[in-house]
Amino acid sequence: MRIEDLDHARLRPGSAAAILTTLEAFELHWDGAIEYQSRRTEHYRAALERLEALGLTFPCSCSRRERASEAAGQGRYPGTCRGGTRHSGPSATRLWIDEQLALTFEDTFQGQIAFPAGTLGDVIVRRRDGVYAYQLAVVVDDALQGITAVVRGADLLESTGWQIALQRSLGLPRPRYAHLPLLTEPGGAKLAKSRHSLALDPARAGAQLFQVLELLRQGPPPPLAGAPVREVLAWALAHWQPAAFHGLRQVALPAPS
Repeated sequence: MRIEDLDHARLRPGSAAAILTTLEAFELHWDGAIEYQSRRTEHYRAALERLEALGLTFPCSCSRRERASEAAGQGRYPGTCRGGTRHSGPSATRLWIDEQLALTFEDTFQGQIAFPAGTLGDVIVRRRDGVYAYQLAVVVDDALQGITAVVRGADLLESTGWQIALQRSLGLPRPRYAHLPLLTEPGGAKLAKSRHSLALDPARAGAQLFQVLELLRQGPPPPLAGAPVREVLAWALAHWQPAAFHGLRQVALPAPS
């Protein structure tokens, strides 16, 4: 179990405790001690220094707006600062990804995923403000914690390509990946606090797990809708059918009646 708390500017007091309380309400328990990324920066620093020593990084001074504008026509960072930064001042650090690099992996739920040559782009591994980027941190964390299987939402499929590239560069093992369909608003937009999406309600944990099983096409029996969390989880474990949503990238919540 780990808490991803590197981005101090976005942290809210009590958020980590709320996550743990919610997991416990849904009877989703973790093994071992809780690890906090904010206490592991020396490991990220060592990984970055290794990448720099291998000549695999370069500074990038592009602003967020410039990056979005330049990538608009290609869907990726176009390598603007590979030959040198354009602006003075603080710079981010990027991993130099070979444009001839093509990656494929077999996803447990999504099937074979391919990243053709030239589609990934150079990923940021340290931000302009000095914070180690998510992609670098999770790759190092997975190796430190001996993670062998990563299960997460399909919105992180693209991140998997960057993470595999980082694993190769750092000589780290690759976990198995399984990307579940992403739950969205009825119109297809990603659930987000900025759009006032409703949070999970620990008091309705059993009913909400039942709803998720329905959305994942697992066909839970109607009487299970009012069952305790433990009973719902037991049924799900006994009747789990990933083939029912194989290849599905997202599922939308039903519109309010």
